[in-house]
Amino acid sequence: MAGQIDARLKELGIVIEAAAAPVANYVGYVQAGAMVFVSGQVTIQGGQFKHQGKLGADISLEEGQAAARLCATNIIAQVKSACGGDLDRVKRIVKLGGFVNSTPDFTDQPKVINGASDLMVEVFGDKGKHARAAVSVASLPMGVAVEVDAVVEIS
Repeated sequence: MAGQIDARLKELGIVIEAAAAPVANYVGYVQAGAMVFVSGQVTIQGGQFKHQGKLGADISLEEGQAAARLCATNIIAQVKSACGGDLDRVKRIVKLGGFVNSTPDFTDQPKVINGASDLMVEVFGDKGKHARAAVSVASLPMGVAVEVDAVVEIS
């Protein structure tokens, strides 16, 4: 039987793929007690990089938000793995860290990372409300527009 969060994902039409394997010498997440620290998740879907480019140049705000949302679904995939497949074990999305590949004059990083933040609240309700950082960076791996990491409390 699917849990409440799986049912919510289905209701929202969100498919959570298997957690992506790391591409270097790190792991997708580390659990320390009840806390799960999720490595930065980029805009990979179906094994392909999506949303490549810079905000403020060749990526629109709306595409940046979609990129952040995709990063958030990849975070959920890592958390699902950490929870043995049971997302109902999530007690709280504690913090998101958002990194936006943007031009020096781009200043809407918070609006971009709202794509990830909004998804967490849509999926987890009040448990999805979190602390956050949204910063600009000069570049990201594979030229993706956004990367997001997370800290999540589980039972």
